[in-house]
Amino acid sequence: MHRVVYARFMVGLLLGTGALIAGCSAADGKTAEKDAPPSARVAIAATPAVERPIARFVRATGTLIAEEQADVAAETSGRVVATPIERGSRVGQGAELIRLSSTETDAQMREAEANAAQIEARLGITPEAPFNADAVPEVQNAKAAYDLAQSEFGRVRSLLDQKVVSQSEFDQRRTQVEAARQQYEAARNGAGQQYQALQGARARVSLARKALADTVVRAPFNGLVAERLVSVGDYVTRGTKVAVVVRVNPLRAELTVPEQFISAVAVGQQVTFEVDAYPNREFAGRIRYVSPTLKADQRALTIEAVVPNAGNELKPGLFATARLQQLSPTPAVLVPNSAVHTAGGTSRVYVVNGDHVEERLVTVGQTVDTLVEISSGLKAGDSVATTNVTQLADGTKVQ
Repeated sequence: MHRVVYARFMVGLLLGTGALIAGCSAADGKTAEKDAPPSARVAIAATPAVERPIARFVRATGTLIAEEQADVAAETSGRVVATPIERGSRVGQGAELIRLSSTETDAQMREAEANAAQIEARLGITPEAPFNADAVPEVQNAKAAYDLAQSEFGRVRSLLDQKVVSQSEFDQRRTQVEAARQQYEAARNGAGQQYQALQGARARVSLARKALADTVVRAPFNGLVAERLVSVGDYVTRGTKVAVVVRVNPLRAELTVPEQFISAVAVGQQVTFEVDAYPNREFAGRIRYVSPTLKADQRALTIEAVVPNAGNELKPGLFATARLQQLSPTPAVLVPNSAVHTAGGTSRVYVVNGDHVEERLVTVGQTVDTLVEISSGLKAGDSVATTNVTQLADGTKVQ
């Protein structure tokens, strides 16, 4: 009986001693953590968050398109005999793209020129002598006959007064004068009709020359050949598309702006944008068109900016992410980029509070040089750690 009581006493004593030792150890740990030596703390640099006005940017997305794009078609029928260009060829305005057989059109032109020349010779027209009806040989002959008849009629009239000729001869001469006059007028009218025929012949010459010129399909402007759609030996008809020519300097950026930002958009405003093809590069343009209406299905405004592209680095079809600067700056809370630690899509900063830091989850806004805007979670004047941020946690001791 005495042995059982003694055993229970010893067990209780041991348990009490263990609890006392554990309590003392915990207390000593807290004291140690509270009084951690400077060498055990994380060394940081800190700077206060500042508030200042910044230029706001509206983000917009869109696509780069060619300044000009022409589906070049043949204007006459014929067989393709030459294709001096390939896709990607740089061409100037009027450069030859496709050549068609000109045998038939050349013959038609020479025939039209010969017909016009024949009428010109008949009318006595030369480059130095424009059309004059009285200079036409047939008219000149009729005019001479008319003048002769008038002269003879005048002589007979004087003889009639002297009773030398009879009245019947006088009437005959008068009839001859009238006939000569009508022949003269008819000759003049005929010359006029031939001149109008000449105008028609000259028009046919112009059409024939155009048809001959159209056997060569030319570039409508300076640019690049995007597509060549025919080959030597193909037969094309009028209206057949033979090539696509694009002008890529400058380009056009067609962008979509959300309706809540339309007041910040104006013609002449500068636009900066990026494309995935050139990471970390920024391109610039200037707005030249703002749509008068919004797209009802998107509740968005369409704008168009002109983008210089002297080096042809940018290509039509590239997706662009653009920024448009708003007209008036607004205040923002800013901290250095190094103060923000982002992991798993969550951004945080560490605010210095005495000898330790407090974690703050924040919303990041625009970037301004080496500073970043904090939209929520921080106020101006809060001192934030800017070095060794990845080593910090909520409550970490710092110096």
